Amino acid sequence: MKSFKALLLFLTLTLVLAACNFGGDDSGNGGGEEGSSSSEGSDGKTINLSIASDPPSFHPALATDTTSGAIMASVFEGLTRLDPEGNPEPAMAENIEVSEDEKTYTYTLRDAQWSNGDPVTADDFEYAWKWALDPENASDYAYQLYYIEGAEAYNSGEGSAEDVAVTAVDEKTLEVTLVNPTPYFDELTAFYTYYPVNSKMAEENPDWHTDPNGENYIGNGPFNLESFTSSDEIVLQKNEDYWDSENVALETVNIDMVESESTALKMYEGGDLDYLGSPFNSIDLNALNKFKDNGTLNVSDQAGTYMYVFNTQDEIMQNKNIREALTIAIDREGLINNVTKGEQEPATGLVPLTMEGFEDPEEYFEPGNMDDAKAALDAGLEELGMEDPSELSIALSYNTSEAHAAIAQFVQQGWKENLGIDVTLDNSEWQVYLEALDAGEHQVGRYGWLADFNDPVNFLEIFKTEEGNNNTGWTDEEYINLLDQASEETDEAARTEMLQEAESVFMEDFPIAPIYFYTNLSVHEDKVKNMTPDPLGNVQLKYVDIEE
Repeated sequence: MKSFKALLLFLTLTLVLAACNFGGDDSGNGGGEEGSSSSEGSDGKTINLSIASDPPSFHPALATDTTSGAIMASVFEGLTRLDPEGNPEPAMAENIEVSEDEKTYTYTLRDAQWSNGDPVTADDFEYAWKWALDPENASDYAYQLYYIEGAEAYNSGEGSAEDVAVTAVDEKTLEVTLVNPTPYFDELTAFYTYYPVNSKMAEENPDWHTDPNGENYIGNGPFNLESFTSSDEIVLQKNEDYWDSENVALETVNIDMVESESTALKMYEGGDLDYLGSPFNSIDLNALNKFKDNGTLNVSDQAGTYMYVFNTQDEIMQNKNIREALTIAIDREGLINNVTKGEQEPATGLVPLTMEGFEDPEEYFEPGNMDDAKAALDAGLEELGMEDPSELSIALSYNTSEAHAAIAQFVQQGWKENLGIDVTLDNSEWQVYLEALDAGEHQVGRYGWLADFNDPVNFLEIFKTEEGNNNTGWTDEEYINLLDQASEETDEAARTEMLQEAESVFMEDFPIAPIYFYTNLSVHEDKVKNMTPDPLGNVQLKYVDIEE
């Protein structure tokens, strides 16, 4: 998922962002009430968490980040849901049948209801998916539905909603036909773009999602959104009418908005927060060594990439040699050892090492090779009609976060010392930052992408068109053709080769500077059980428990 817008996406770090440790939303305000703590009191089991800012969206089809996704994973539920290990399992769908050609899925919905008492129907899924594809609704993640026959044509204005092969056969039966066999489709239907929306309510109240406190904000997940106070807190309450409520241990989830990682750390150490890590607030970098030493830091590989995106429409950043010089000159080992300290892997490509076929990737450049960086810089300056690096002035943007700031300052210093380039730093609150990226109001911008599903195409497809989550403005016909061919290829080895070649085409042009591949970093109180992020950086609060 976009850990930050994604990236991140994730991060998310939330990229996940796109939405994650250093990849998702790391901005916001507020703090928790003094003296609050997890307990099993008169109101049942309670857990206290934090996020950095308001979720940018409360609508499944409009969300693009890990913070929004973390909230909606509790308030909504798709046909499938990821289990604690990240594997899809039946959720709203009680039964799933797949045709012999693996292109037609027939879902039988279980008896379930919305939080207002309405039954969850196949119409709710058909309505939600086609709403996301409607070009008038400008859903950045609409392309996640392109696996469905007729979806891309409708979203691009070349087809109609009637041509989209999603059909509510009856109240409890949904039929979906795909363009090609898609082995990870069960994972996709667990993602928030595939969540249903109460169609009756949404048709009557198109702005239902703009007021999370209103009576029209209706969910079908294990928790109800009890209250939302901007820049302060979100409270989730167990949904007693959820179909699997007997297996939901938590009664109340308090989520404070805490912009500062150091403030969140103090709250955690004071007993006011019970968990730090993806997809909620990240751990203060200064505390990592302490948590390592006392054995409480949980570290695992995560399917995500922390990167800087270049605005290739910018007068300076349109120059490939300048982008190459900046990319090579980043000291990734030094950054990881001295700043992030999270046992991340240096990145020289887009697709994480966790993805099949990319475990031992090609090194597209030699990180920190200053001879190569300076040669590229000299070529770029000549093409731009400049004689000296001091003539360049580059702005590096990131969303407000102590972690992102520390990384940006390290990179800024390296670019100045090694290339002689003056770099200004610019930070803004998460939602403002996302809007600026979407508008192309950046030269170099922090970006994190956390996988929405466990396949390399989830990273590569971001840059297939200039729309959606592609904040580089970069496109390439050969790249598009390779991804199109891979989508039709049924031989897995041949498909992987095509995806590897696509990454090669992408990296040869340097539209991004990959920096590191994420790890999941988290700490939690001993009483908190079943709260370890899965390989995609998700934590399903449905499965979390508190033991006193």
